[in-house]
Amino acid sequence: MTVPDFEGNPQKLRDDGAADVEVPDTAHQISRDSWFQVGFVLTTGINSAYVLGYSGTIMVPLGWIYGVVGLIAAAAISLYANALIAKLHEFGGRRHIRYRDLAGHIYGGKAYSLTWALQYINLFMINTGFIILAGSALKAVYVLFRDDHQMKLPYFIAIAGFMCAVFAVCIPHLSAMRIWLGFSTVFNLIFVVTAFALSLKDGLKSPARDYSIPGSTTSKIFTTIGASATIVFTYNTGMLPEIQATIRQPVVKNMMKALYFQFTVGGLPLYLVTFTGYWAYGSSTSSYLLKNVHGPVWLKATANIAAFLQSGIALHIFASPMYEFLDTKYGITGSPLALKNLSFRVLVRGGYLAFNTFVAALLPFLGDFMSLTGAISTFPLTFILANHMYLVAKKNKLTSLQKLWHWLNVCFFGIMSVAAAIAALQLIAVDSKTYSFFADL
Repeated sequence: MTVPDFEGNPQKLRDDGAADVEVPDTAHQISRDSWFQVGFVLTTGINSAYVLGYSGTIMVPLGWIYGVVGLIAAAAISLYANALIAKLHEFGGRRHIRYRDLAGHIYGGKAYSLTWALQYINLFMINTGFIILAGSALKAVYVLFRDDHQMKLPYFIAIAGFMCAVFAVCIPHLSAMRIWLGFSTVFNLIFVVTAFALSLKDGLKSPARDYSIPGSTTSKIFTTIGASATIVFTYNTGMLPEIQATIRQPVVKNMMKALYFQFTVGGLPLYLVTFTGYWAYGSSTSSYLLKNVHGPVWLKATANIAAFLQSGIALHIFASPMYEFLDTKYGITGSPLALKNLSFRVLVRGGYLAFNTFVAALLPFLGDFMSLTGAISTFPLTFILANHMYLVAKKNKLTSLQKLWHWLNVCFFGIMSVAAAIAALQLIAVDSKTYSFFADL
């Protein structure tokens, strides 16, 4: 049995289905970054402009009790699941720098292909969501100064897609984002602090808010399940081995430091904005918090511009596995400024993001995208696969109680994945009837 590497060459598999080959070479840099830089990569992922939507997409469908408990519980569960994956990074005496390499080593060729398909779907939909976010932020700036409806959301999504493509051409790989992670942090602070401060001001001045969960009994069931998938989407990247590949030795110890940073200090901005936004506006909170806030035009414009720019940086993180795959497959090595390499990035990465942008403009339903992404890819990658891979890899070292625990996780999250996918598709169907394609939301 064989499974292709990134050069298209077959890799031999042992009879038990595990890959018996060296980890394929990569065109990108590995083992260069400190745990602190990797921690910022992870923190950038969870504190992107997506945080401006969680008050509306998580808290409104769940309410105070289930929303708060759900976010905190999901953080603990996600840390645990990510730690399982991190500890398998050097399983079998070799370093697995891609999620699908690890799955292929443990299960064989079919799992290799399935994991790559799930991961591609996950990253594609996250990137599509980032383009929707960036376009929404840019439109919000336009509306502040000229609310004449001449420019529609799809136009701003197209501009956002172009911005992301330019960034993708200029930044060759994940480790090259050093200074841009600093810019991302600054942009993040701008829109987080602005959203928090203006929401707090509005909340102190507003009359009593309605915190009841909107909708009929049936719709509440679907929105609750969808919100649960969004919570899972909130904390997880679906590309932990690819991020861990950039970290210096000792890779497991350093990755655990980065994960602890992500789920402690890194989670504070998310909680600050999510809870304050819901407290201030209740069940009327929108899926983009900056639409609710009231304040100086220049301040709201600055926050939206920061959200626009930060979305482009964050998108590059989640697109990097696809870029690494393409660069490695076609031998794009050497100077990033070489004409061949530059032309390749313009054509291939530009084409990939052009398709992302088209889908974003066609179906700009941000909350639904988060729910569907969590359901069909984040649940399987982060929880189902992580627990089962650990179960298979460590089966001789686990007690019966530990095995039962991992099997319960696999079964529970498998059921949640199916239920959340049905709920997300139902929400998209409802929104598609309410709004036309290329809707101006």
